[in-house]
Amino acid sequence: MINDVNIKDLDRQKWINNVFPEWGTFLNEEIDNTVVEENKFKMWWLGCTGIWVKTPADCNIIIDLWLDTGKQTRKFPAPPAWGQGKDFQMARMMGSKQWQPNARSAPMVIDPFAITKMDAVLSTHFHRDHIDPYVAAAIVANTDAPFIGPKYSADMWRKWGVPEERITVVKPGDSVKIKDVEIVAVDSFDRTALITAPPAGDIRGICPSDMDDRAVNFIIKTPGGNLYHSGDSHFSNYFVKHGKEYDIDVVLVSYGENPIGCSDKVTSVDCCRIAENLRAKVLIPFHYDIWSNMLADPKEIELVYNYRKDRLNYKFNVFLWEVGGGYLFPDDKGKKRFMFERGFSDAFEEEPNIPFKSFL
Repeated sequence: MINDVNIKDLDRQKWINNVFPEWGTFLNEEIDNTVVEENKFKMWWLGCTGIWVKTPADCNIIIDLWLDTGKQTRKFPAPPAWGQGKDFQMARMMGSKQWQPNARSAPMVIDPFAITKMDAVLSTHFHRDHIDPYVAAAIVANTDAPFIGPKYSADMWRKWGVPEERITVVKPGDSVKIKDVEIVAVDSFDRTALITAPPAGDIRGICPSDMDDRAVNFIIKTPGGNLYHSGDSHFSNYFVKHGKEYDIDVVLVSYGENPIGCSDKVTSVDCCRIAENLRAKVLIPFHYDIWSNMLADPKEIELVYNYRKDRLNYKFNVFLWEVGGGYLFPDDKGKKRFMFERGFSDAFEEEPNIPFKSFL
């Protein structure tokens, strides 16, 4: 208890150990204890495009879970692990000499080393906020789950030490069946992944190369409905084809506020266009939460949606989430906003033990 602490016993390492991840195992426990009823699926938003999906057969899948961080210092040059300044992928894409001021904004809501059950780890592409060595280390150590993604993601897992027999490379059209889930890889429309070729000599190769090696989108077909995870895809007319070929219930779209000279995130208008083209029933934006230099207000999507829905006869609903929150389909199909459990529903079942009446 904090009341029993003596500051002489505290130091930076104890602070790190006691405080991070900020949510501890709070969400791990919720997910472990959740039983999904037949003909439903549940998912949790873990920050950025990280999603945990759970089904009636207790199939647990994580997609793009990233638990690393962004900028931690303004002192450059920084460690060269990912490249900084003019060598950083976003700077090279825009022809900029500046480093990207992308501090992490979303909290760490999950403890990867407390994950005890996992049936598959998915990565849509190789960018640093969609694939994670800490997650890989925890899953390899504690589960038998396979790692599923395009070639470039597989190359990174392999480089980090994920056993070869646990890596499955997929391209559009491939599918993997696990318990009561079918994971279908479809085309990605992530122009940033296509043009941000890593520097020469990197394991991910140099531009140009086939998009299918770099990135895929995933359709998670569950007994309760189909989830479309679009990774970092931008708008494409080809979404119409996916909408005709698959019955999409929920689509997740990477929304954000683009810096000057950059078109990395999907705009509010194109979020709605993607949902419309996919014939989705629910549009959920994500990714706008994670980077301090690309933070966006998802209420803008609501404004666009409400302005256009009657004239364009939209058939989908917009749902605005919170990191760490759950979403149950189809029960939450008509919901507009997420709210965490507020607690104290049993208030006054016992006599309050503080002299509150003196303040009335």
